[in-house]
Amino acid sequence: MAVLHRVAHRGYSAVAPENTLPALAAGVLAGATFIEFDVRTSADGVPVVIHDRTLERTTNGTGHVWERTAAELTALDAGSWFSPAYAGTPVPTLVQALDLLRPYAEIELLVEIKPPASLEQVRAILGLVAERDLLARTVVQSFDPEVVQRAGEAVPDVRRGLLREPFDADQVAVAKELGVAFCNPSVADVLAEPGTVAALADVGVAVMAWTANDPAQWPGLVAAGVSGVITDRLGELTGWATRAFPG
Repeated sequence: MAVLHRVAHRGYSAVAPENTLPALAAGVLAGATFIEFDVRTSADGVPVVIHDRTLERTTNGTGHVWERTAAELTALDAGSWFSPAYAGTPVPTLVQALDLLRPYAEIELLVEIKPPASLEQVRAILGLVAERDLLARTVVQSFDPEVVQRAGEAVPDVRRGLLREPFDADQVAVAKELGVAFCNPSVADVLAEPGTVAALADVGVAVMAWTANDPAQWPGLVAAGVSGVITDRLGELTGWATRAFPG
């Protein structure tokens, strides 16, 4: 194959706390072709990088993300849960994440907008991406088809991705209706339905599987026709892909 996208899931989250600037930077150093991260919006309308709806798992805060202002969120400790070495690492804003990744022209951004997300919030997120001239390097994805549709309404030419678990009953029709460039399912769905992967490829929709943390599954995913592997173990994937696809 010409290229296998190596996607750093929430940054290189095996070596640094997920969705933090150190994790994003580690993904750059470990050879990512895409860096994936999650975006939610604060109570005062500022996009921030965090996965969960609530703060307890990855920060020292409590409550829902959208109940806290950006100043409150960025003052939280988002690193101590992972390791004492990352104590005090803050929740980053989207602007900080974009500014960190912008200089690396060879790396694309896989930005997952977490629901709930209104059209106004989606427009604000994509507006920040556009301000930094990163739209061409960005794929916006979501599990929520309405969020994917809103991204298309906000910026019609931005590449969009639909996350799935499992595939829809008529996944090709759904993907075509939404106009997505990517349909990203779980590893189990790819391995169980390579025919769906092939059918999507036939209509120009690429597939990247998540979250592929077992190296024993990587050859099977490639054989099933994926264009990318989304993993926490980015460094290992880079090493494996370099050996498997030299040149």
